[in-house]
Amino acid sequence: MGIIKRNVSAKSGRSAVTIIAEGNRFHGETTISGKMHVDGRFDGRIDSSDDISIGRAGQIRGQVRAHAVNVSGLFEGDLICDSLHIEKGGRVRGNIYCATLSIDPDGCFVGERRLPGEQRLTWDGQVAAETAVTEVCLSPEVDLIDSLPDRITLSRKG
Repeated sequence: MGIIKRNVSAKSGRSAVTIIAEGNRFHGETTISGKMHVDGRFDGRIDSSDDISIGRAGQIRGQVRAHAVNVSGLFEGDLICDSLHIEKGGRVRGNIYCATLSIDPDGCFVGERRLPGEQRLTWDGQVAAETAVTEVCLSPEVDLIDSLPDRITLSRKG
């Protein structure tokens, strides 16, 4: 004789991983409840409450909202996340809003970054204040600290 529970959920407590394999291409809008890994190409809008990673062959072009994003391939567009990590060979071009940004040597970021407390990016990438474009490309041959000047003097012209 077995015991059957009536109030047991059919859902598992583990979140799923969505994978877009190399050679596959998707276009459109999607909402992801678990992690996502892209080795193919995605054009459009992704809304995720979890992490997104872009593999070396992966490309995302469009608008992404996620918890953490790790880029080894290419991201172009608008990104809203808690943390962004650009690995060696990873390229990010666009507008990002993140609290934490880390770039490995040979990683590349070209675009605009906003910090928490500043005006938040919208899906349209529109913000009220003007800011300068930031371009950072790190190379292992160049020591970033050694390339900084010894002294910086700020003055107000008036």
